[in-house]
Amino acid sequence: MKHYLVSDWMTEDVVTAEPDTFMLEAHRRMREQKIRRLPVVKRGRLVGIMTRSDVRSAEPSAATTLNIWEMNYLLAQLQVKNVMTSNPITVRPDDTIKRAAELMHDNRIGALPVVKNGNQLVGILTESDIFRILISWFNEEHPE
Repeated sequence: MKHYLVSDWMTEDVVTAEPDTFMLEAHRRMREQKIRRLPVVKRGRLVGIMTRSDVRSAEPSAATTLNIWEMNYLLAQLQVKNVMTSNPITVRPDDTIKRAAELMHDNRIGALPVVKNGNQLVGILTESDIFRILISWFNEEHPE
């Protein structure tokens, strides 16, 4: 397998949110764009990442004593900064796909924000991208 670089496979047009974006708005954006991870940026710099799991963790338990209006009110007040993972693991555009895949595997995460020059977000690499790379490699090495 060639030494593919992250920059060759990352998504550059990244859907993002800011820390003070309301969680429900960010979650709506994720649903509409059909994405599972949302990098959080402040002035173009990566400060966190919000995942669908983060959203689920922020939702009240079924065992809550709150009524539906109280739950909706509390959820409407949550901001991305309250549920995101701060300082996520990242890669650079010139890192190899091997390094990125190892980071994802070792840390049990499904995506890596791609940053350069002091945490400036320039892309994202997901597990789907890794699968695309494998398919490409199999097609090159073992054509049908």
